[in-house]
Parts: sequence; C-alpha cells; structure tokens
Amino acid sequence: MSVTNHTDNEQATLWNGLAGRAWVEAQELLDQMFEPFADLLVEAVSARSAGQVLDVGCGTGGTTLAVARVLGANGRCVGIDISDPMIAAARARAERENVPASFIRENAQIHAFEPASFDMIISRFGVMFFDDPVRAFTNLRRAAKDDAELRFIAWRSAAENPFMTTAERAAAPLLPNLPARRPDAPGQFAFADRRRVHNILEESGWAEIDIQPIDVACALPEKELIRYLTRLGPVGMILQQADDRTRTEVIKTVRAAFEPYVHGALVRYTAACWMVGARAPSAKAALKEGTST
Repeated sequence: MSVTNHTDNEQATLWNGLAGRAWVEAQELLDQMFEPFADLLVEAVSARSAGQVLDVGCGTGGTTLAVARVLGANGRCVGIDISDPMIAAARARAERENVPASFIRENAQIHAFEPASFDMIISRFGVMFFDDPVRAFTNLRRAAKDDAELRFIAWRSAAENPFMTTAERAAAPLLPNLPARRPDAPGQFAFADRRRVHNILEESGWAEIDIQPIDVACALPEKELIRYLTRLGPVGMILQQADDRTRTEVIKTVRAAFEPYVHGALVRYTAACWMVGARAPSAKAALKEGTST
C-alpha cells in the first residue's frame, strides 16, 4: 500500500526496512482488507486449471497460500518478493499452516527464473514497483510457458482512490517532508494509465492484452483504523519516526478526515483497480506475428 516513489535500490531499502516490517506487523489486517482481490486471483487460477503458478510481489504470502491450497498436490505456487522480512513471514506462515507453497527472496525484474517454468503468473498489487517495467515483464515472459496466462491487479489513479490518499491529503499541512508523487515512477499508482500498462506488456512480448476496470468494495474494522494510518503508507512511514507532539496532532487530523468512511464498527471504501490479463505467445506464434508486421 506504499505510495512513495523510488528507484530499484530505494525500493529494496524501503521494503527491507520500515515498510517491510510494517506490512509484516499488519499482515492480518492487510489480508482482510485485500481478501476480495486474492479471491479474484484464486478464481482465475481455478478457471485456468493452472498447475505451476508464480505470485509476483507476494509480500507476506496471503495470495500465494490461498492459491497453493486450491492447487493442492496437483501443482505448486511460488511467491517472489524483494523483502526479507515479508518473505520470512510468508515462509513461517506456510510452515505453520502446513501449506506446500515456496518463496523466493529476489527481485522479479532480474531473477534468473528457470525458463518456461510457469503456466500462470499472478500478482495482487505487486507489479507497480519495478524501476524498469519492460525489463521486468520481459523477464517474467521468459519464465512463462507457451500460452501461459498473466493475470494481475493494479490500482487505477489516485483521483479514483480517494480513500488511499486521505491520510496524506489531511496530513500534508502538518508534514512538510511528505514525499510528492511522481507520475509513472515506481509506486502504488504507477499503473494508473491504461495505455501505459498496455504498451509495457506489448513491448515485453505479451499478447492478447486485456485491461478492465474493476471497483471492489473493501472494509477494515474501525478499531484498526489508527493502526492502519500510523503504520502504512507515506504518512505511516513518517509517523514511525516523528516526535510525540507531531504524531498526536497528525493522528487527530487524519483520523477526522477518515470519518466519511466510518460506518459503525467498519470502515468501508471502494478500491478502483485494473484487472489485467495477457498471454505468453508460443515462439511460433510470436515469429508469425513479427513476420506479419
């Protein structure tokens, strides 16, 4: 859920530091908030009858484990993420829950996957952080078998997701060092532009690209709202190191800004996202398409 923008090295530092630890600590809350998206990807895997699945940017493994449960002994699901603390948490969960999923602590943009080893590649909010998206999706294309399916969910624009930007908008007057957004840079809304996403996938060698808007109702317990806004996102990152006076003032201001989303014991919001699908063409099909153009 981080909305900060960084180069690849900065991403590694971020997700192996404060952000990664915050996600581990908030794992149950985040899995609850994003469960509808994990369900959509599990349905896609089931419909595809995939056997070898790669989950990119798997975080603490919620989606990876859900897919692995569905595959059972008939397949395998591998999660990959750049974050040491999150991969450690994912492995511990798999062992604790006795789920046969495996995890790789690597950068999916450059990791040397075994070629043509997956018949489906999925991601829940994990592909918007590459510093070179074309290189990343080209690398994932090499890891895909012929006719493998790519299916991922990414956020649409910040303007379409006011809940996700409530904290920073409210806190901006109080936090002059709050990082500004840079369009198309690595971050939560890097894939807001539908045409850009299409061009990235096309240039990376993917075919039959399909990008559809989805609006998904999400919720979290109201009692978890303060923990959410003080631990996650750019405001949460700053508050973890702020002095007590600043922290108290920001929490009061930001909590009030979330009031329109509070409905009794629940905080409700709509997540505006893209459901993106594509296919890895066979070498013969790719050659034919190249010849025809």
